[in-house]
Amino acid sequence: MALTPSQMVPLGTKAPEFSLPDVVSGKMVSLPEVRSGVATLVMFICNHCPYVKHVQPELVRLANDYLPKGVSMVAISSNDVARYPEDSPERMKGVALHWHFAFPYLYDETQEVARAYDAACTPDFYLFDRDLSLVYRGQLDDSRPGKNIPLTGKDIRRALDCVLRGEPVPEDQKAGIGCSIKWKTV
Repeated sequence: MALTPSQMVPLGTKAPEFSLPDVVSGKMVSLPEVRSGVATLVMFICNHCPYVKHVQPELVRLANDYLPKGVSMVAISSNDVARYPEDSPERMKGVALHWHFAFPYLYDETQEVARAYDAACTPDFYLFDRDLSLVYRGQLDDSRPGKNIPLTGKDIRRALDCVLRGEPVPEDQKAGIGCSIKWKTV
């Protein structure tokens, strides 16, 4: 497992379009369908990464706390399932059902969406405002597996709360860190 930081895409970047299959419903889901008039959180996650496994409880809490406030969330897995079968759509569905994800969990088989977002690691978070302009990218919080720092989601929560209040999101944002996206080899 190679630890990889977020790319820290420039703030203000527009959210790239996507249309991907939701592993639970089997339906295609596009950015216009999931975007919110408040804020849209796009998360690159996967099943096998210990960093993602560590944050799954907080992803559920974020959904429970912020979906009722009009925020939308979507998770995308872009890993090469030939080399990492635990990240297959069938197993993604199992994870989504086990954790009761209240947001779509999409499969990016071609990895084009991960490349469009310049996603580098799992988890990797991108928060867009109502105009789909990037206002936050980086870590969920300072917690990491085995570090004994409580999992709170404080960095994402601070950004979400600023957007909800109509305030600018502070630009002092820390890169996330996790497993590298498992890119397909040619």
